[in-house]
Amino acid sequence: MMWDPEALNSLDGEDIAVLLQSWEGFHECTDVLLRDRGDLSAGADLVPLVSALCRYGLDSLVQDHFLQSLEETFKSKAVLRFWKQFDAYSVSMGEGTSFQEENWIEGVLSKSLEEICLEKHYEEKCLLMLIHALQLHEESIADRKMKIQEYQSCLTSRYQLMVSSILLATLPMHFPEMLRLYFKGKLEELSHMIDVHHEEDACQFQLDNDNLRHQKHRHISVGEMDIDTHSHGCNHNKDMLVNNIGKVVRDLRSLGFTSITEDAYASSILLLLKDKVNALAGDDYRNPVLVSIKEWIQAVPLQFLHALLVYLGDSPVHDASSGLKSPLAASPSYPGIEMPSEGLVRWQLRLEYCAYETFQDLRIGKLFEIIVDYPESSPAIEDLRQCLEYTGQHSKLVDSFISSLKYRLLTAGASTNDILHQYVSTIKALKTIDPTGVFLEAVGEPIRDYLRGRKDTIKCIVTMLTDGTGGNSTGSGNSGDSLLEELNREAENQEGADYDDDTNLDDKQAWINAERWEPDPVEADPSKGSRRRKVDILGMIVGIIGSKDQLVNEYRVMLAEKLLNKSEYDIDSEIRTLELLKIHFGEGSMQKCEIMLNDLIDSKRTNTNIKATIPPSSSTCSEPEATHLSLDVLDSTIISSSFWPTIQAESLNLPNSIEELLSEYGKRFHEIKTPRKLLWKKNLGTVKLELQFEDQNMQFTVSPLHAVIIMQFQEQLSWTSTNLAAAVGVPVDTLNKRINFWINKGVLSESGGSDSDRIFSIATAMVDSSKSSINNGRCEGVLAMDEECERSVASVEEQLRKEMTVYEKFIVGMLTNFVSMPVDRIHNTLKMFCVAEPSYDKSLQQLQSFLSSLVVEEKLELREGMYFLKKQH
Repeated sequence: MMWDPEALNSLDGEDIAVLLQSWEGFHECTDVLLRDRGDLSAGADLVPLVSALCRYGLDSLVQDHFLQSLEETFKSKAVLRFWKQFDAYSVSMGEGTSFQEENWIEGVLSKSLEEICLEKHYEEKCLLMLIHALQLHEESIADRKMKIQEYQSCLTSRYQLMVSSILLATLPMHFPEMLRLYFKGKLEELSHMIDVHHEEDACQFQLDNDNLRHQKHRHISVGEMDIDTHSHGCNHNKDMLVNNIGKVVRDLRSLGFTSITEDAYASSILLLLKDKVNALAGDDYRNPVLVSIKEWIQAVPLQFLHALLVYLGDSPVHDASSGLKSPLAASPSYPGIEMPSEGLVRWQLRLEYCAYETFQDLRIGKLFEIIVDYPESSPAIEDLRQCLEYTGQHSKLVDSFISSLKYRLLTAGASTNDILHQYVSTIKALKTIDPTGVFLEAVGEPIRDYLRGRKDTIKCIVTMLTDGTGGNSTGSGNSGDSLLEELNREAENQEGADYDDDTNLDDKQAWINAERWEPDPVEADPSKGSRRRKVDILGMIVGIIGSKDQLVNEYRVMLAEKLLNKSEYDIDSEIRTLELLKIHFGEGSMQKCEIMLNDLIDSKRTNTNIKATIPPSSSTCSEPEATHLSLDVLDSTIISSSFWPTIQAESLNLPNSIEELLSEYGKRFHEIKTPRKLLWKKNLGTVKLELQFEDQNMQFTVSPLHAVIIMQFQEQLSWTSTNLAAAVGVPVDTLNKRINFWINKGVLSESGGSDSDRIFSIATAMVDSSKSSINNGRCEGVLAMDEECERSVASVEEQLRKEMTVYEKFIVGMLTNFVSMPVDRIHNTLKMFCVAEPSYDKSLQQLQSFLSSLVVEEKLELREGMYFLKKQH
């Protein structure tokens, strides 16, 4: 019924008196119920008064007045008192001090919520009395049922909206933060309670094992009863804690603080989760962490949320067919929860994503250290792979790791060996994270660009390919850094290797591969093609150089140096390494290296045959003359010079006894290998010496030059540097440099003379330090020979410089005619016009290296990428 103003004209005086009397009585009854908090029995007087007013169509006016009275009473008696109880926290925040009294927050919050909820509950009872009075006014039962639902839903909703509006309109700024502190403290208390329970379970497990060993026939022990009782007590305390939190949440929600409350405990859960992830992650990369993080999520936040949702009554049964399950596991488990609600599953997804993102950021920040420790840090790499698989934030890893590389690795202070070792570890680690090689390609590009600018990159790569210690000269390197293991693995898997060629597969396998095809990630470089790349460590390392020919040439030089300095014919390891390199680089590329090794094998056979021609009387003759030497003391390495790198030849005057020995050896070789003859490289090889003094013998393994120098002192005990250099056949500077070895060993001493002409003689007294060094003379002699002697074989740079010298005139002529040219134009011009012998067959990198050497020699100038002839002043 609606109020009609024209109806007043039809009312007589008696009706108006009844109406005014009923309205006044309704006012008084409302005041008694609300403002004076009178006895609820006064609600019985509402029925006739409301009925009388409704007969005149004043039901809307009755509802509005009653709700307004409820609002005024609730605001004056409940709201002001409710907010006033939190003034202490507001004062501390205003003074800029942190409030640490969590127990105070809990006590005040619980008490104030209880008081305001009691007031609200009382007003709701009063509202129900009004609803009851309105319902009794209806005449028909059918209409009454409709009005019951209408009044109850409408008035209850209006009242709840009124309560929420008043509280939110007067909400202090500090209240949400206070709620967050409350939930944070309670969750930490719950987490600590669960951690203690787990520790006691572990202790009980050990205690039970001890009891089983010592009390096999005992069914129930006192200790077990105590522990069980404590376990029940722990669960009881946990339930009480969750119930107390649930009561606070329920009261807050009833007051309209649903959103603020959920934000408060959600932020507290996420903050506690991040703290837990940080604590579990740590700096130990040798143990997996994700499993522990997931277990903690299920043990603390999910258990808390499940209990809270059940307590609040909004935990509908989860339908397994809805598909809401964690993508981190095929069948997500919820310990102690038989049928999780849909809300709980959503919470699990939210918490797991937050945990994985937090943990991923921690590991990405420490990725450089993790890769340094690889493969010991493999568990950390696997954890990071799972995180990125879920979050998909691979680009964050790429950007962060490239920044770390540029700041910590790609610097002048880092050795090329260290950079290469880190690059190999990076390839292996990122291969686990991204088998497609897309992100490895992005990360590796700055390393490859930097290594191309290092002069010793090729040499270090060859050392890693041929040295089992990973290229570390001290032998302390991680063997996992050596590329020999990659060569071995490639040899083992060659037959079953996947060359990504579908033509070698049958139709069924091709169809399976087609079904499994996935596009490259969006971060992939489109210029590289959409076909999946095979992560090939050797291929990526060789790709730094750009040409395998350069690597093979460097290997030839290193192999030649190693073979020429061998005192025995043991080349088994070199043969094995060569066979592995042939698999990767092809037999044609390694043909010259194979011939070099065959020369060593032939040398051993020839050496044996020559010594077999020595008459028995000659080999057993005990000749007292010191100048007589038997062929038994000579082993030769006979090389095919056409297939070896350029040998560094030096003039050297050998003693007559040695010259006779070489001549005799060469004569016997000519008899066996007619018409071939030997051309001796007298400065190459090693010499084993035994120096005899009055009280001791000294043994050394040295270079021929060192041996010739000391042998000159058999003829006279003192030499000047000029005379000794003439006798040995080397420059004075070279002599002064090499003779320091014998001085350091205490065999020779320097006794006066001028700076230009020093005097050397046999040491008359041996100091204690030299005696101790003599005991290990052989090992120290070899070390000194390696450090002091010049290379036996010309380096790749020296050979290239010699080969490129013939093109220097062409380059000078071009720059004379064209004034300036870039390197690529010089390269193309040389290829076009230098076709006669020797034809130009060098790479752009080799030409650039040669031009750089001409710049250093001040023959050319380089300005803004253009080469000019150096102006002569």
